[in-house]
Amino acid sequence: MTSTASQDRSAGKFHLAFIFNFTPDDWQGPFGTGGSPWDGTFHTEVAQALERACFDYVIVEDKLMVPESYGGSAEAALKQAMVVPKHDPVPLAVAMGVATSRLGIVATLSTLAYPPFMTARLSSTLDSMLGGRFGWNIVTSAEDLAAQNFGLDKLPPRDVRYEMADEYVDVVKQLFASWDADAVVLDREKGVYADHTKVRPIHFKGRYFRVRGPLNTVPSPQHRPAFVQAGASPRGRAFAARNADSIIAIANGVEGMKQFREDVRAHAKDQGRDPDTIKTLFCVTPVLGETERDARDKQARMVSSPQFIQDILAQTSALTEIDFAQFDLDEPLPRRLETNGEQGSLDQLQQWGSGKTLRELVIDAAGGLVSSVDLVGTPDQVAERMGEVMEEVGGDGFMITTPLLRLNRRYIAEVTDGLVPALQRRGLTRSAYTPGNTLRQNLLEF
Repeated sequence: MTSTASQDRSAGKFHLAFIFNFTPDDWQGPFGTGGSPWDGTFHTEVAQALERACFDYVIVEDKLMVPESYGGSAEAALKQAMVVPKHDPVPLAVAMGVATSRLGIVATLSTLAYPPFMTARLSSTLDSMLGGRFGWNIVTSAEDLAAQNFGLDKLPPRDVRYEMADEYVDVVKQLFASWDADAVVLDREKGVYADHTKVRPIHFKGRYFRVRGPLNTVPSPQHRPAFVQAGASPRGRAFAARNADSIIAIANGVEGMKQFREDVRAHAKDQGRDPDTIKTLFCVTPVLGETERDARDKQARMVSSPQFIQDILAQTSALTEIDFAQFDLDEPLPRRLETNGEQGSLDQLQQWGSGKTLRELVIDAAGGLVSSVDLVGTPDQVAERMGEVMEEVGGDGFMITTPLLRLNRRYIAEVTDGLVPALQRRGLTRSAYTPGNTLRQNLLEF
């Protein structure tokens, strides 16, 4: 481990988060709940298990459309519940927050769908309701079909979307700051609830947004929620380094993880931020078993399944708006593909120049589209490997999920009752929350 990495991880611990979406569970699997009901109980129970394991936060991913890219219709998406149905993350965030007391709750709010004032108001309200545990996952949305649900024919190019998003975040920050922290005085004798001199309009007039302000909610415990963002393209990384408290990252192997983190930290320094205040969490999809052979067999059964291969390609089509049904599974991809959608998902799959067939590319990416490093084995083996990876990368932690973001209680138990205790025994992750900490304070604790 280099001296720089040692300085980066002074406490020796790394952070854990979990990402899922408000979609059906592992509805066809033997340990699923069958894809219903939609009352949020299953996901709320998952949040309670993650809190018991002392995760920093759980994030609810979101999309705003019914995909039609794979095969030119919505059939595959609806038939297999790939990306759709997907319910609104905000009510689920409230339910999970009320059912927990320490776990950070992060909801996805798109800059395409919400005006800046509404995002600021909603986030402030949620942070107050959850006692300083709310986070905003900032997305620009990456699908033309989503744009068409909000009065647009197609999305702007990626660089323009991020330029708009930079301005959007500036507006939201100014709205949070439109109330001073001590604006609420609650002076019963004088009959003053809030000091009007400490609440002011922002009169924001930018290239893309005009907002008068002020916000009409009181300052929340964090005053602004934690900002979370996933950006794989160079422009996305610069955006994340400018704005995020925590970054969701997908990289190809340990070297790719190290390069990604160093790139983000360099961007942060260029923008005058302390790189140590940005926590990059790398997506992984651990496969756990009672023995290494058990775990390897489980992984092999999963990735060789024709349904798994089709689901991965349908999901990739939805995220990139490239129809992967047009390509022969047993031939290499015919050309280097480009997208105005999620570039990271495309890069994770295509491995341009490898000569592998499309089927091999899917199987090779055994964790689906969200696996940064291979983690297969017993809980102790995987915990040991996670520690080694963080030593080499330098920080800051892992975002755990499943290859298709589908969940069942067995997988959650394997992680929270098998993997996490193995990490805690090694002193690699927190075993208790610091009383009184907000989400942002938890992220800065080490």
